[in-house]
Order: sequence, then C-alpha cells, then structure tokens
Amino acid sequence: MKRLLFSAALVAAVGFGTVAAFSQANQANEDNVATAQSKYPLAAPAGVDSHALEHAPPGAVNQGAYDMTKWKYGHAWDAPSGAKIWNPAKIKMMQGGKVTGGTVFSATDPSTYCAMANAGYDFIWTEMQHDARSWQSVQDMFAACPYAKAVPGIRVAYTDEREEQHALDAGALVLVVPTVRSYEEAIKARDWAFFPPLGKRSNGGGQAFALYGNVPGGYRNTINDNLVLILMIETLDGLKDADRIAKIPGVTAIFAASGDLGNFAGYKQGDPDYEREINIVHDAAIKAGVRLCGPYAWVDRPDFTCFQAGSEGGAIAHGVKDELGKLWNTQPVPEVGPWAKKQ
Repeated sequence: MKRLLFSAALVAAVGFGTVAAFSQANQANEDNVATAQSKYPLAAPAGVDSHALEHAPPGAVNQGAYDMTKWKYGHAWDAPSGAKIWNPAKIKMMQGGKVTGGTVFSATDPSTYCAMANAGYDFIWTEMQHDARSWQSVQDMFAACPYAKAVPGIRVAYTDEREEQHALDAGALVLVVPTVRSYEEAIKARDWAFFPPLGKRSNGGGQAFALYGNVPGGYRNTINDNLVLILMIETLDGLKDADRIAKIPGVTAIFAASGDLGNFAGYKQGDPDYEREINIVHDAAIKAGVRLCGPYAWVDRPDFTCFQAGSEGGAIAHGVKDELGKLWNTQPVPEVGPWAKKQ
C-alpha cells in the first residue's frame, strides 16, 4: 500500500512539473512572437489614429474596410501537406472499426486511470457530466500516462466554451458533448472544440501542447484533423435537429443516448416509441456519413460502431478482456506520432 501511495504521489508530481514547464515555455513563445520584429514597421504611430478599421497596411490580404464576415483566413496554421493522422481512435473511426471507450467515472488517482487506459479500450471516457472531480485531477491523470493504449477522452457537462477548453487543454483527444438540444447548440459545441478556421477555440496553451507538441506538423496545426468530436442526442428537441446536427463539419459521430432518450420520452427499450427515437439518430448518422455511437450493450446493433463501455468498478470486478471480447486491444497503430510503433 505504501508503494502504491508513493507511486501515485510521484505521478501527480510529474504532472504538475509538466504543466509548470509548459506554462513557462508558452510565455516564452508569446514573447518570441511579440518581439519577432523589434522595429514594428507597421505599428500605428504613437498617439495617432491609424484608421485601421477603414484601411489595411500595404501587402495585407484583407484590403478595404474591416469586415469580419468577409475575412480571408491566413495559412499560418495549416497542417503540412500530406500530414498523417496520429490519433489512433480517429484512425479507427475513419476506417469504420468498432471503437470502445472505457468509463473512468469517479476515480481521481492516476494509478487507477492508467490501469484503465492500458486495459484494452480505444479511449477513456473521463466523466465530467455526472461526477464532481476537479479539472486539476483530470489533468494529473492524463499527464501520468499520456501515451497509454487508450487515448484520453472526456465527456464535459454541457456545451460551453470553458468546459470544452478545460478538456482539450488538459489533453483530451476524444470530446463527448451531452444533451445537444438544437442545431445552434451543436454549432457552438463544434466551435469551442476546434481552432479557427473550423471553430473558435482559443489558442491559450495548456498541457496538450506539452503532451503532443512533437507530433509531426505540431499540435496546433494538426489537432483539428485528429480530434474526435461526439455529440450526444438525448432529448426530444435534439431529435428534431438530428439530421442537421450530424452534417455539421467537424462532427465525427453522434451518440444515441439510450438512458436519457428514455428519460425524456417516458419509454423504455423495446417500446415502439423508444425504438423510433433511436432510429431517428441512426438515420441521421447514416445520411450524414458519420459514426454512430451508443452503449456497449448495442455492440451488435446494426450500424453502431462506437461505444461507451463499463466503468472502473466493472473493469476491476470482471476484467476488460471479458467485457470487450473480440474488441479487446484492437487499437490501430498510427504511422506517426506518440502512438506510432516504436522501432
């Protein structure tokens, strides 16, 4: 027991060190950008209105009066030509394989998280909707074993910039957003998940830049192509927009939420009204060409290819290999990045 406690404390300390080191490096990067041209040749003269709202500097791509609706986005953050996907979970979903997410529901210690992350799942579904753990504990768990077999994932509490920013800055490569009730809410979920030009995620830094900073092409330039975004349709109002939600650029999968679709509708699995709800989500995914997710109990249900699997309690009691069967330890090996096969 003493050895276990010591190991957990050491792992947490490593996580803190990673974050501290990154914070210092990130500030240095900000300073480097700000001082790249020490003479400020295009700076507005001191105390003088430069009329930048009306006129662009010579050589600017965006000429004329400033208009955000007509802004031509630059190429500073483009992924390199031919950049390969480095997130194993994204690769498997793109291939149409069945993807499992093991649920870390309430654990906060890195040792439990790492045991789950190396147990045979494709990603870890770190629960932040129905549990009260802190974002700091999530960050520490991810830092303890960032390149475990299962990539880190999080279900946030709701569509919100702060929620999604915390999840992604901590290092999540799979983002699950629950109770998406409308097309407009789904657009916001997408916007907070992705960097411009696809979304509106802030480039403020975070642990993710330290964990994945060395991937080919760099984290900032390639994460939009590597992030898995899963939107959960759980309510009657969400069903009405299911077709539009599934077609939003950036959405990897939609999730037919078995429990809450019954909760909000008043029917249970097997009832015709309940099955109609699930089939509405199914049809939306098929028409949009995105993945269809659900509970692991539906592993053999037609067209479902990604699943929320059991929690740490079940994994400990029964064993992940017995739970997943033929889907156990079936992660693909990317050609590049931290999950690539080591020579």
